[in-house]
Amino acid sequence: MEITTVRFDKPDDLNVILGQSHFIKTVEDLHEACINVPGLKFGIAFNEASGPRLVRRSGNDDELVDIAVRNAQAIGAGHLFVVALRDGFPINVLNAVKTVPEVCRVFCATANPLEIVVGETEQGRGVLGVIDGSPPAGVETRDDEAERKQMLRRFGYKL
Repeated sequence: MEITTVRFDKPDDLNVILGQSHFIKTVEDLHEACINVPGLKFGIAFNEASGPRLVRRSGNDDELVDIAVRNAQAIGAGHLFVVALRDGFPINVLNAVKTVPEVCRVFCATANPLEIVVGETEQGRGVLGVIDGSPPAGVETRDDEAERKQMLRRFGYKL
């Protein structure tokens, strides 16, 4: 087996959800999970693993659909899905995504720089894991804690 990494190509402000599912219906069910969040812009790509083996796509924003498709193709793993999000956060749709019957697992939900660890055999490619962001640079101080709490309130996640 050959192990490589694929850098996820996205703008810095874009959030993504990367996961694995098992059926062609995935793209439509993920669309339905995302469309229920008012104002959320999204693009979805799903790598079909048998039959015509197409990258299936959907979304309500052409740029985000293109980003999702381009990255799904670059990763090249079967049954991989990519959801690219703008004007919202993964927390807005993550539980809905995880309850989609076809979804087997979610590898990450992030806006960080992202690398996908890919294993390749004669049969094909699979995601082994992800490298999400950078390693810790220190331990939170009281000032850092206060800023974290203020940020959550600015985003409307805490009272």
